[in-house]
Amino acid sequence: MAHNHPSGTAEPSSSDCNLTTQIKDALGLIDVRVLDHIVVAGDRTTSFVERGLL
Repeated sequence: MAHNHPSGTAEPSSSDCNLTTQIKDALGLIDVRVLDHIVVAGDRTTSFVERGLL
């Protein structure tokens, strides 16, 4: 998964973390794995996996 932050900060918000968990859990019900969630802000990115958030 990926989404952008037009604000310019690539830091995942608490809302991003909560929504990621909800989507991951829902997709797990149909055996779909979420491998990562990338937040894009301009030329910067943050990986949930690299941050230990997923």
